[in-house]
Amino acid sequence: MTRTLPLALYGAATGLLEPFAPAVLRGRAGRGKEDAARLGERLGRPGAARPDGPLVWLHGVSVGETMSLLPLVSALRAHRPELALLVTSGTVTAAAMMAGHLPAGVIHQFAPVDAPGAVRRFLGHWRPDAGVFVESELWPNLILAARAQGVRLSLISARMTEGSAARWSRWPGSARALVAAFQVLAAQDAATEARLARLGGRPGPRLNLKLVGEPLPFDAAELERLRTAAAGRKVVLAASTHPGEEAIVARAFHDAAPNLGEALLVIAPRHPDRGPALADELHATRRAAGEAPTGAIHIADTLGELGLFFRLADIVVMGGGFVPGIGGHNPLEPARIGRPILTGPHAFNAAEAYAGLFAEAAAIEAPDAAALTRHIRGLLDNPAIVRRMGEAALAYAGRQNAAVMQRALTLLDPLLP
Repeated sequence: MTRTLPLALYGAATGLLEPFAPAVLRGRAGRGKEDAARLGERLGRPGAARPDGPLVWLHGVSVGETMSLLPLVSALRAHRPELALLVTSGTVTAAAMMAGHLPAGVIHQFAPVDAPGAVRRFLGHWRPDAGVFVESELWPNLILAARAQGVRLSLISARMTEGSAARWSRWPGSARALVAAFQVLAAQDAATEARLARLGGRPGPRLNLKLVGEPLPFDAAELERLRTAAAGRKVVLAASTHPGEEAIVARAFHDAAPNLGEALLVIAPRHPDRGPALADELHATRRAAGEAPTGAIHIADTLGELGLFFRLADIVVMGGGFVPGIGGHNPLEPARIGRPILTGPHAFNAAEAYAGLFAEAAAIEAPDAAALTRHIRGLLDNPAIVRRMGEAALAYAGRQNAAVMQRALTLLDPLLP
């Protein structure tokens, strides 16, 4: 595939900078942003042997994207059990989640940095027959080198913001070359579909993998221990929160339930390393410190335990939607466990899922802290409404799985070896 001048310059520049990549990665590892024991993978050096036979490579950069791949991994194993599957991700948190969730036999590796040598080593070792990218990963060296090597590429459940589309539109020929590298292009929503088409892509049927999934796992014995520690209090969970949101939710919770013996607020920040600072700010206990939830607020700052806390909760407040610019997080995770959901007004990334949940009266939008206070108080006072909302959420989530996964396999089938 011929590279445009901007793409050729990008390739040359990243090649010149590549000798500095090990030092940069070591610095990031020192700050907890990389896995020090697996830096070789980021440089394209394999951490595992390639299995014999055809191999399909699936890639998502962070937790949300890689978690949305899990149902597809299971479906591909059932549909084509002879295929070897490789999953790559770009963050330490996503790697930790994959370690606990990928089926036996599926390989996980860190994605290589987008530099020519790292990409060449990665593709030379793994030799994938097909590559499945999810959401918004457009790394020029990796995509164009894979396509040149004959890898059949797809970008599914694609999501592109207007800002990202505007940046790519400054180099229209380069953007067109990148989106044209994907033989299957399936957007999450109409807005992304229009942006990809504007950049020269030919989107096919829409596909949103975040509408599909199994209930998150949990430790049953630990759930009973936490219920005992909650001492009969109703539990409000604020899940996947971001800076600025915890204060909003804590204020609304205290206003809604000032009696310490009535309810417990559990906050599970999107980035668990914020746990110590949040505990200081909110005078809360911390799970990562081994503290019991004895006060009004408990910080769930551990990895891989959202399934546990969704089940502990009576009410779920989904983060990412109470401050501008984040876009919300997947409400179907608590829906699959049958929990009523409250969200803020800025959950545009999950608009499709919320539209379905709102229509089924399974979720409620709170435009501000005062509304959030009213809704928390109303649900605490009305367990029958909590139960009906949870049942509606569970039913809606269940209906998504079969239809979306069948659509995904139909789209990918022509690309599979």
